[in-house]
Amino acid sequence: MTEAQTLRLLKIIMLCGISLLIFGHYLWSGLKLHETMGVNGIILIGLCCALGLILSLPTKIYLTLLLMKREAERKASAEQQKPHN
Repeated sequence: MTEAQTLRLLKIIMLCGISLLIFGHYLWSGLKLHETMGVNGIILIGLCCALGLILSLPTKIYLTLLLMKREAERKASAEQQKPHN
């Protein structure tokens, strides 16, 4: 799998995680699922939020590290292209 494909996959996973977090919040505040379903509703909301966090956090860390690596490579190539006096 190439780096571009890995990045695309991680971005999709991160968006799914954020979507699950938003969906869990909607279930809690919009539908008030915890009031209508009781404990089962709370468990469902908790699962949505937990899975959303699990999916969103590691990919953000990996993407941050990858962007830092690219920035270091750009700075290194800019230093090599500078004429030395």
